[in-house]
Amino acid sequence: MTRPQATCPNCGARVEFRWSSAVQTVCPFCHSILVRHDVDLERVGTVADLAPSSSPIQLGTGGRYHQRAFEVVGRIIYEWEQGGWNEWHVVFNDSTSGWLSDAQAEYAVSCLAADSLARPAEANAALGRHFTWQGKDYQVTTVTHARYRGVEGDLPFEYWDKAEVVFVDLKSDDGGCATLDYSEETPLLFLGEFVEFRDLALTNLRQFDGW
Repeated sequence: MTRPQATCPNCGARVEFRWSSAVQTVCPFCHSILVRHDVDLERVGTVADLAPSSSPIQLGTGGRYHQRAFEVVGRIIYEWEQGGWNEWHVVFNDSTSGWLSDAQAEYAVSCLAADSLARPAEANAALGRHFTWQGKDYQVTTVTHARYRGVEGDLPFEYWDKAEVVFVDLKSDDGGCATLDYSEETPLLFLGEFVEFRDLALTNLRQFDGW
């Protein structure tokens, strides 16, 4: 399948989208952050040089989740007082998308929840609190004040000018996970589950010396 292309308004290079519904991407040549308006691209900023990644996952990595094939098409990078992590934007073979969280060799797959599900205010999402979504009980386990560090690839929304972001992570008794993202005026809710690296059947991984 031919991937959609556009011209970078900053350097004139051809920019190829890995996902046809992408709202934002990054020019791989000049690192301009580009927001898509129909067939035109607007330059809204520049990505600073990203620190070398210790993750084996990279743009173009493929895998499977619940019998659905996916491809990694984008990434948001965060750091906090105890380290950093990647949120990989993945697109499934039915053109829907989700996120593969990669934090200190712990992996989780999640998707944006339906708008009809309640999202508590940040002040009400304290440690130990319980919430029920889609018939499952989740308990707040961590509240993280993270710093946005950069982006690459295709994303489903504009995300380039953040400073500090608050995330509330929750777990269920059966391996499920949830995240409340307070980076927007209306909190975002993501629901998913923890997964084992080997179960994702990943291909096209980054290679490191000594592997």
